[in-house]
Amino acid sequence: MTERNIRVQPSDGRAVEEEAVEVVERKGLGHPDSVCDGVAEAVSQALAREYVERFGRVLHYNTDETQLVAGNAAPAFGGGEVLEPIYILIVGRATKEYDGETFPAESIALKTAREYLDEHFPSLDVGTDVIVDVKLGEGSGDLQTVFGEEGAVPMANDTSYGVGHAPLTETEEIVYNTERHLVTEYASEHPVVGQDIKVMGKREGDHVDVTVAVATIDYYLDGLEEYKDVIADVREYVRDVATAYTDREVTVHVNTADNYDERSIYITTTGTSAEQGDDGSVGRGNRANGLITPNRPMSMEATSGKNPVNHIGKIYNLLSTEIAESVVADVDGIRQLQIRLLSQIGRPIDEPHVADATVITEPGVALTDIEDDIAAAIDEELATVTDVTKRVIDGEIATF
Repeated sequence: MTERNIRVQPSDGRAVEEEAVEVVERKGLGHPDSVCDGVAEAVSQALAREYVERFGRVLHYNTDETQLVAGNAAPAFGGGEVLEPIYILIVGRATKEYDGETFPAESIALKTAREYLDEHFPSLDVGTDVIVDVKLGEGSGDLQTVFGEEGAVPMANDTSYGVGHAPLTETEEIVYNTERHLVTEYASEHPVVGQDIKVMGKREGDHVDVTVAVATIDYYLDGLEEYKDVIADVREYVRDVATAYTDREVTVHVNTADNYDERSIYITTTGTSAEQGDDGSVGRGNRANGLITPNRPMSMEATSGKNPVNHIGKIYNLLSTEIAESVVADVDGIRQLQIRLLSQIGRPIDEPHVADATVITEPGVALTDIEDDIAAAIDEELATVTDVTKRVIDGEIATF
């Protein structure tokens, strides 16, 4: 049995839910940073699947440097136009030749990116509103050795770390689910709401402020009064979503930069601010759990686009989140758990240099009573770390 360096210790601070001020953010699907995350991860999954199909294993690649340069548009009630297209550059490395066979990495990347944009951005004409380009440097089949022998646990590609926490606070639940509900349930019935939705939550004491920026789509709007009605309806909808996750007082603000007197409002032609002025990059938005949480430990690693075999910046951030959620679900008495996984380059990824869990227990529960259960649950999750690779490739785990 593998001996893993697992530490379980009490937290030095208060639970985040008890802190005086909590701030939480989510950049929605259509935010320029999230567009880059989504494209990079879709391309990553496609490359991995095709490598497996052709060669029986994932070869070395990364697409986590994808960038977006904003275009220029002239939105107008009833429908405007894009004047200068958005430019997306897929950047990274890929193995293009292996075992005497060439591999069309860039063609796969272009096709996948266009399909992703078509699927998720119905008001964005991929033929005219956006240019997709790809520059994948030549990876080497020799780098396959860092993945380890077939069937073996891969070696960590770097000395780096991942972090995760559970359970989510009420503010985190509100912020995450506000965007998810708006871009799916609400937008399906109200296509005037675009995919670029940013949500910022602030809890100060027992009062939660939810600030939402919603990119509306000009084609569905006849004029300013209709726009005002849309914003008022979104505000009521978000209030209903938020109050499902808390009994605290909630105030909702929508498109706070609007100035009706000057007819300055958040209206777009494509549903994303990328059409006019907002650039984007992989890794500048949500962390692996879909949130930006300054009250918590966070990793600066970009999760989307990295290879899912041995890239610690991806695997350990996803795994840390899953471990935290699993341990809290399986072990009674935990109020808050935060975990850090540190790798050491060249060591098997199921043997972190340290797996460090800090715990706040429920009242009346001593950590000494449950720490062995926590350690055992962490150990069990680490033993199946390679399952993460397949689930990422199959699109079962979100990376942003």
